[in-house]
Amino acid sequence: MVTRRQAREWALMALASFDLNPPANADSSVAEFWEQQADLERERIAAGERVKKAFCAEDPAVREALAEMKAFAEARVRGVCAQRADLDARIETHLKNWSLYRLGTIERNVLRLGAWELLNCADVPTAIVINESVDLAKYFSETKSGRFVNAVLDNLAKEIVQKRTEGEWTPSK
Repeated sequence: MVTRRQAREWALMALASFDLNPPANADSSVAEFWEQQADLERERIAAGERVKKAFCAEDPAVREALAEMKAFAEARVRGVCAQRADLDARIETHLKNWSLYRLGTIERNVLRLGAWELLNCADVPTAIVINESVDLAKYFSETKSGRFVNAVLDNLAKEIVQKRTEGEWTPSK
C-alpha cells in the first residue's frame, strides 16, 4: 500500500529535481515526474527486483491509494513551488551563520517541504512533520542532516506557535 511517507519521498524527489533544473511549466514537469516514477518501477520489475508495486499494481485498492498519495505529494510540490520565496525567507531566519543556498539540495528541499507543511497543514501534527522531515534528510542525505533539519524546523514551529498565540500570525500567501 502507498503511504504518506512514500508520497513525501516523491514530493522531495520532485522538489530536488525542480531545484536543480527549474521547470518552464510546473504542470507538465509534475506529469513527467510521475511518468519517470512509473518507468523506474517497470524497469525494476523487469530486472527481477522485488518491488512493492504502486504504479503497476492491478489491485483497485492500491490504485486508489496511489491516486490519493499522488494528490498528497502534488499538493506539497505545488505549494512549495508557489510559496518558495516566502518559505526561503522564513527558513533563512533560523539558519545560524548559514545561507539557504550553502545547504545541500536535499537539506534545502526537506526544509522547504517541512516548513510548508508546518505553515499550511494544521491537520498534521507538528511532531509528525518534523519527524518525517528528519527521516527524509537522514534517508536521502546523512545522519547529521537529520539533526540540522530537526533544529531548524523545531525553531520555526516554535515561532509559528508564538505568533499564533500573540495574534501576529499571517499565513503564507
